[in-house]
Amino acid sequence: MIYLDNAATTPLRREVAEAIWPVMTRGFGNPSSHHRVGEAAAATLKAARARIARVLGCRPGEITLTGGGTEAANLAVKGLALGSPRGRHIVTTALEHEAVLESCDYLRRLHGFEITLLTTDASGRVDPAELARVLRPDSTLVTVHYANNEIGTVQPIRELAAIARAAGVPFHTDAVQAAGWLELNAVDLGVDALSISGHKLGAPQGVGALYLRGRLQVEPVLHGGGQERGRRSGTENVAGAVGLAVALDLAEAERRELAPALTVLRDGFVAAVLESTPGAALTGDPLHRLPGHASFTFAGTGGEAVLLELERHDIVCSSGSACAAGSDEASHVLTALGIPADLAQTAVRFTLSATTTAAELTEAATRVHEAVAAVRGLAG
Repeated sequence: MIYLDNAATTPLRREVAEAIWPVMTRGFGNPSSHHRVGEAAAATLKAARARIARVLGCRPGEITLTGGGTEAANLAVKGLALGSPRGRHIVTTALEHEAVLESCDYLRRLHGFEITLLTTDASGRVDPAELARVLRPDSTLVTVHYANNEIGTVQPIRELAAIARAAGVPFHTDAVQAAGWLELNAVDLGVDALSISGHKLGAPQGVGALYLRGRLQVEPVLHGGGQERGRRSGTENVAGAVGLAVALDLAEAERRELAPALTVLRDGFVAAVLESTPGAALTGDPLHRLPGHASFTFAGTGGEAVLLELERHDIVCSSGSACAAGSDEASHVLTALGIPADLAQTAVRFTLSATTTAAELTEAATRVHEAVAAVRGLAG
């Protein structure tokens, strides 16, 4: 099998599995328990939090552990919006992950917030000048993803965050797809909040983290025992936190060498698909994109039909966000870029990993050509 759906999830890294097994079997205590088993778990959790904080360039107390990227985004958007006294105006884009868009819609419907959607160019990039134009005295939050999960486009986060900071508006970035590929030092990026998810990095599913700068006022989304400094109640996932810390550390150590190497492989794959497959079109920004991300539309096909044809030949990929799998509607990301709905439904996404080889991509490009031809033949 050639697995090219790493934006959806990644396999558990061996180093992570080896690190979490002792925690799950011997260090199973509740970190809130006041006995030696609980205190040992609390010490393990503290060390994992500190390790995560080092990669994000922040203090351990600025890390809130969550049940994944969706929860982290929900806490960032809802928590910052409801915890801020500034007003009820949020700025975001139509290309965000559903976790952000649905959180904004919740705030609109139930709390009277006004949502401004920044426009992007045809490749999905935001113009920082537009953010400066739409900010208002009652703007309470800006939330723009670091890199898009469907098309791989990378946003100018430093410039956007600087504009929000100058206006005194908290800035959150969904960095779930960026983690492991782009710089994550939150202080250097200038963001106030940054969310990540472990299973995109070779950590277990069900663990994530949210960086929250300093003393930002945050309204909790989950209520209960007051864990995570009152920001996220619930018994902490100690083993998951250890797994996230190890995976994040490894990804950061490998990133500077791996990202350029994977970019070369990706570019070769993109060129091969575009050259061999008539009607193929790359979506997203050709320059400002994640190193392992290649997404296409194939006019005259159906994306799901192409996927099934590829899977018959052991090529595993996706038609877009795994969170929207099974939906009959065209991708909200692609339609927001102005791509017609019928063409958007032909989209196929290929996402690489550190273990992807040139030989695998050569095979995949050949199979893409054959799959598209087969689907068009059936349609004709």
